[in-house]
Amino acid sequence: MKIANDIRSISIIIIIVLFSVITACVYPPYERQAGPQERVGDILTNGYYHYSLGVLFALGGEIDRAIGEYKSALRFDPESSYLMNELAMLYIKKGEMNTAISLLEESVTCDPEYVDSHILLGSLYDNLEEYEAAINEYKKVVEIDPEKLEAYLFLGLLYRENKDYNSAIDVLSHLLRIDPCNLMGSYYLAKIYVAVERYDETETWLHKTLDIKPAFRPALLDLGLLYRSQDKGERAVEIYMDFLQNNPTDIKIRFELGKTLLKLKRYDAAAEEFEKILKLDNSLADVHFSLGLAYFFGGEEYDRAIGEFFTVLESRPDNCRAIYFLAGAYEKKEQYADAMKELETIPEESELYTTSRIRMGFILKKEGHTGKAIELIRKEVEKSSKDLEFYRFLTALYEEENRLGDAEDVLKKALSFSPQDIDLHYKLGVMYGKENKHQESVREMKAVLKLDPGNANAINFIGYSYAERGIRLDEAEKLIKKALRLKPDSGYIMDSLGWVYFKQNRVKLAIDYLKKAWDLLPEEPVIAGHLGDAYKKDGQMEKALKAYKRALDFNPGNNDLKEKIRNIRVPSE
Repeated sequence: MKIANDIRSISIIIIIVLFSVITACVYPPYERQAGPQERVGDILTNGYYHYSLGVLFALGGEIDRAIGEYKSALRFDPESSYLMNELAMLYIKKGEMNTAISLLEESVTCDPEYVDSHILLGSLYDNLEEYEAAINEYKKVVEIDPEKLEAYLFLGLLYRENKDYNSAIDVLSHLLRIDPCNLMGSYYLAKIYVAVERYDETETWLHKTLDIKPAFRPALLDLGLLYRSQDKGERAVEIYMDFLQNNPTDIKIRFELGKTLLKLKRYDAAAEEFEKILKLDNSLADVHFSLGLAYFFGGEEYDRAIGEFFTVLESRPDNCRAIYFLAGAYEKKEQYADAMKELETIPEESELYTTSRIRMGFILKKEGHTGKAIELIRKEVEKSSKDLEFYRFLTALYEEENRLGDAEDVLKKALSFSPQDIDLHYKLGVMYGKENKHQESVREMKAVLKLDPGNANAINFIGYSYAERGIRLDEAEKLIKKALRLKPDSGYIMDSLGWVYFKQNRVKLAIDYLKKAWDLLPEEPVIAGHLGDAYKKDGQMEKALKAYKRALDFNPGNNDLKEKIRNIRVPSE
């Protein structure tokens, strides 16, 4: 037994010796000191032996034992940058980054031109977000070895991370002059151009990347997203379909194609792509959801949409988007109770909670239960909610019920915690106007202009308010002309200017602007009524009668218009 063990021990020593000789050629940590006739005993006491053992232990996953052997090897050659680099890598595997950094810093001190240590040290600095230090290491690499292409990549990405986009572009452009077919250089350069919103260059470099490797999916996906963001969806469709001709089972690309078709409102084509995917893998919830959307928006196929949303919810019962659109499909089918039941399950922490509650309010209103809708939304407001959408919707509900005082109170409460909201000030100004609180109305519009001096609607509102009351007409004219310069195609502002001229007894000019306004907004009863008043004042009774009747068509309950029509006298022919 002892002889067998001795033989085994001798065999191991021989293997180690042979491995030492081999690795001495392949991984030489330092100059060999012994001659060709060295004895086994000598080998067992020199650095090669410890280094070779370290390699074996590292290959076997015994990191601590490998570290011990590398340290022993370093005692024979304490300035070996190679051994320090190898030892640092073992410490990285253990997660001891500070020790690894110390070793690498010592390595580049001993040999400032040892590129591998500079690269590894740069990567560690990068991981610690010490970007300047990492950049310095990679800059040293390209100074030492200008052909070290990966260093340009790392350096470019670090500049991008540091938002030094010009330097990133310069470094990667230099890389591509050295190696014009560098795939990742082209791709990362495109990514940097996206970051600086230089989309033409982004498109150019994504195409160059795909010229280098047509099947490079990241570049294809980015190019498709670029086209979609620029409303060039048809071009995205084209590149996706070209790719799928040679890769028909690529689910990711086909899914992007389907989503692009969905955005283009080509619902049947989108559904076809999603159906193809589900034939390859029927378990993909996102695809079932997208197919449900295609059915929902496409051809009023609400039952099929409901089926897809239910499929999503079988595997993801808390998917609020699926719940929301499932409720939407029920609402389209006028199954309001089912829609309400689904919407009620959306929790407060969901980003769709506000939208779902407002949707419930719309359903109640649609069913003729505006009071219940008000109660539902009022409760949300009373929860100390600061979600302005609830306040806006509650204001609209009160306004529809002609509860202007309640609407005013809601807007004031919203402004108490959101005083910089331009829309709230504007709505409150309009509300005051409806309540004939003219001073308060103008005050709110001036608050709008303090926040947004170029707000044409607020400027017009103040001018029209003066004109309506027949006061400060010169100022009203100036204000409305300013508003019209800001929004020259606004029929409402043209109507305001025409109304100022009417109040100033400049009737011909009033008619000119009111006709332009009516041409732009032929279904707006107020403008038609104003034009009728101007024609009447100018003695054009037939035209006045026609304008009044047109206004009454769109506002049949207006008693003032009915009175004007009764009182007008059209000369007999």
